[in-house]
Amino acid sequence: MKKIINPWCDHPGYNCFGCSPDNPYGLHMEFFEDGDDIVSMWHPEKNYQGWINTMHGGILSTLIDETCGWVVTRKMQTSGYTTNLSVKFRKAVPTTESELTIRARIVKQVRNLLFIHADITNSQGELCVEGDTVYFLMDGEKAKEMGFTTCDVEED
Repeated sequence: MKKIINPWCDHPGYNCFGCSPDNPYGLHMEFFEDGDDIVSMWHPEKNYQGWINTMHGGILSTLIDETCGWVVTRKMQTSGYTTNLSVKFRKAVPTTESELTIRARIVKQVRNLLFIHADITNSQGELCVEGDTVYFLMDGEKAKEMGFTTCDVEED
């Protein structure tokens, strides 16, 4: 796996809840490229609970949506936005879970729409959450207006 370099870190006003390393309330997600997949490992905390010791479904949905967004950034080399997000909760995720793995991949592309599937597994490899997103892909000019230039990985 190769670590993806966050292309937004030096962009003025960047404070994404999902991936900004500087957002004090954020999830501080980092991403890796593993073949066709984009992967993030994330550590739950009690501040993200819904019910006692149980992860909030909105946070789990955000983990899926954010990882799918990074599929767009890295694999398609552009920006985009979510037009549809469908989440299936298969197994409760305790806030005490040591690590979650979020993995997303392209299913298909239809014109400027990208269909992406993602899943969240716990530290035992059990499937906890599945998600399907549809992202609208911005053309190169619009992505450039939004500050996107390229998304690279760290060299070995």
